[in-house]
Amino acid sequence: MLTIAGRSEGRFCDGVSRRDFLRIGGLAFGGLTMPQLLRAEGSAGMGLSHKAVIMVFLAGGPPHQDMFDLKPDAPAGIRGEFRPIPTDVPGLEICEHMPRLAAMMSKFVVIRSLVGAGPEHSAGQCLTGYKDLVSRAQGGRPSLGAVVSELQGPFSPDIPPFVGLSPRTAHPPWGNPGEPGYLGLAHAPFTPFRSERPASRSKPGSGSAGLSLDERTIVPARLARRRSLLIQLDDLRRSLDHSEAMEGMDAYTRQAFDILSSRRVFEALDLGREDPRLRAKYGVGDMINEGDGAPCCMDHFLMARRLVEAGVRVVTISFGRWDTHSDNFGSNRRRIPKLDMALAALVEDLHMRGLDRDVSVVVWGEFGRTPRINKKAGRDHWQPVSFALLAGGGMRTGQVIGSTDKLAAYPKDRPVWFQNVFATLYHNLGIDPATTVADREGRPMALLDEREPIRELI
Repeated sequence: MLTIAGRSEGRFCDGVSRRDFLRIGGLAFGGLTMPQLLRAEGSAGMGLSHKAVIMVFLAGGPPHQDMFDLKPDAPAGIRGEFRPIPTDVPGLEICEHMPRLAAMMSKFVVIRSLVGAGPEHSAGQCLTGYKDLVSRAQGGRPSLGAVVSELQGPFSPDIPPFVGLSPRTAHPPWGNPGEPGYLGLAHAPFTPFRSERPASRSKPGSGSAGLSLDERTIVPARLARRRSLLIQLDDLRRSLDHSEAMEGMDAYTRQAFDILSSRRVFEALDLGREDPRLRAKYGVGDMINEGDGAPCCMDHFLMARRLVEAGVRVVTISFGRWDTHSDNFGSNRRRIPKLDMALAALVEDLHMRGLDRDVSVVVWGEFGRTPRINKKAGRDHWQPVSFALLAGGGMRTGQVIGSTDKLAAYPKDRPVWFQNVFATLYHNLGIDPATTVADREGRPMALLDEREPIRELI
């Protein structure tokens, strides 16, 4: 646990030890030291208009043909158990277990022909645009959040540009919040839920997944500890402001200290400050991981809105475990309505607050599921086609892009690549997809190989 008091040797003139100062630097940043985490306040992009992205990763491969590309006329053993229902977009039908989204699909874009998925059970391609094998061969491709941190920096000195809400998962690639790759640790995400080992339904009492949001148990105690810490930090800041210690810090350290000692981040994470009626629209869920995947925590969607409203540029969420090799329909009867509730509330909330033109939302997984239902009533991995759902960002919503054949097995027209989606997100953020960044050796690296945004959306 982080403390302010420490050993006597090596203290600053105000009585705070250098060791304790560095320990402060590890709070909620995965144990990294302050200078590794943030850019100087004069980073390029400071003061630009605040555009943001909320990325929702559905770990394991969500079933496209049971959610947004149903085939009710397909043969038995392929069409599945869910029926399609109409939406507010003429001719567009989606799964019956998403009535809230169906009522507002005019605010979304469905891509039914997403292609180019890798075989990895990993968030990597959804975070970087590159398959994990390619990313490793190129020295570690940075995630979108890290790129935005590098190119635009923080919108405000006391707000991190990039926040990862994904807790640790037993299968680590599913809990990846977005690695900085060759851009370096200064562009790693702020990760408030990764300080402890993951909890699992299969192992009751095995530990909590960081900052739990269950108001009945963990939240009050944890937030009280954080508030207590902030009081100590306020005292420390006042002391440092009147000393020469602050002047000796490098720019990374000072900015990181600004973030840590600011109340804005912790207030954004404190959903007790939100109107209970609005919070009820999002749903609460829990912080118990689904097996080796992430929890279905609807609170993270509300938290993401509060964070981007506070000034964060990129927020990543990992939601649930969608690897349904068995009991595809039983498990998704429970899981899909949770996504429907939280996602509909998020997008409606963004529109109500006038944030829909500035905040882009993307929902997707690493690949799709097989057209044929297996002997365990499940669907297996399927790389040829999957879906993406987009909203906000000033995009032309209320449309479907691409289609698949009668079995939802292969794209029929208008294939869209993962990097086309990334190019669109960069465009929405005000970043030219043709931009380059330097790797560890100083070599210019293109953000993307495929740099064309989705023309129907911009």
